[in-house]
Amino acid sequence: MRLLLVEDDGLLVESLKPDLEHRGFAVDIADNGVDAEFMGNEVPYDLVVLDLGLPQRPGLEVLSNWRRNGNRVPVIVLTARDAWHERVDGFKAGADDYLGKPFHVEELSVRILALLRRSHDMAGESLQCAGLELDEERQRVTLPGGEVLDLTGTEFRLLRYFMLNPGKILSKTRLTEHVYEQDFDRDSNLIEVYVRRLRDKLGRERIVTRRGQGYIFKAVDG
Repeated sequence: MRLLLVEDDGLLVESLKPDLEHRGFAVDIADNGVDAEFMGNEVPYDLVVLDLGLPQRPGLEVLSNWRRNGNRVPVIVLTARDAWHERVDGFKAGADDYLGKPFHVEELSVRILALLRRSHDMAGESLQCAGLELDEERQRVTLPGGEVLDLTGTEFRLLRYFMLNPGKILSKTRLTEHVYEQDFDRDSNLIEVYVRRLRDKLGRERIVTRRGQGYIFKAVDG
C-alpha cells in the first residue's frame, strides 16, 4: 500500500519512513502543505498521514480542499496530544482518524491497518480473503490447509493489495502505483515477475490474467 507522509519535522520523517517501509508500506514524503495538496490530488494514495502544522499551507486547509474537491483518500491527522480543538477541527474537515504527538510507530501502524481495512469494507483484526489469512506484522500468509509461507517485501505488498481488492480488474499501472514509491520505473516488468512468484506460492488459479487489462484476484477459494 502506498502512503503519503506529510510532515515538516525532518527528524520524525527520518525515523518514521524506514519503520513504515519495514512494515510493508511504500512511503512518499511532502514537507509542506502546497506540495502535499498537489501530490494528494495527483497520486491515488491508499492513505495519508497529515500533520496540521505545515509551512506554506496549513494541514487543515489541505484536508478541507481535498474534501471540497471530492478527494476521499483516508486521512490520519497528527496533532499535539493536548490540542483537543485541533482534533475536533480535523474531524469537521474530513479526517478519518487522529493521533496525538508524541506517538509510537506501532500505534500509527495499527491505526493505518485498521483504517485501510475499514475503507475496503473489511471487518476483523486480520486480512482474510479467498481462504487466505495475511499476517501483516510478520509478512507471511496462511493457506487454507494451514501451511504458513513467508513473503518478500514486494510479494507482501502486492498480495495485500490484491486481497484488499478481490474480484476487481487491476491493471499493471494501478498495481505499480500502489505497491511502489513515486520514483519507481513505471515501465519495469517487475509486477509481472512478482505476480508469477505469488502464483508459484499460492497456486496459479488465484490470480487470473485479463489480457490487455490486468489481473484479477479471485474473491473465493476453489
